[in-house]
Amino acid sequence: MTHARRTFVALVCLALVLLGRPAFADVTAFIGASPTPASRQARGVAIGMSLVVVGFEFEYSSLVEDTTQAAPGLQTGMGNVLLQTPSPILGFRPYATAGAGLYHETLGAVSNTGFGTNVGAGVKVSLVGPLRLRVDYRLFNLAGNALQPHPQRIYAGLNLSF
Repeated sequence: MTHARRTFVALVCLALVLLGRPAFADVTAFIGASPTPASRQARGVAIGMSLVVVGFEFEYSSLVEDTTQAAPGLQTGMGNVLLQTPSPILGFRPYATAGAGLYHETLGAVSNTGFGTNVGAGVKVSLVGPLRLRVDYRLFNLAGNALQPHPQRIYAGLNLSF
């Protein structure tokens, strides 16, 4: 390797170390609703880690069962990948997400457990310091004998970055 090439490689490595942003983590507690097949409460928590543009999270959520409307209860545990803007734009950080995991659905005496996927989008809005508002929409695809194979969910939550 020539001296010029070694110098170039050393400068690139130094720039990466000096200009690179450290990974950070966040946690979100949320409450929302699912309109499918009838409106009912959703709540949950998401824990994630973001690099610059790509992030990863694990999320647990629960939808309340409503037997009078034939709306099944649903618990999901999903691992997701997020693609987001490198930094907030005027305090807003939009993202798109997709993931997969397990679900458990109940309606009265009927119970189903299986594999599911989800896609969605949202935004994290800067509030004060590390505190943000997170608004998110998800569309689920539940495999197997799901009573409601394509539930939707929208939520708002408080997000703490650390």
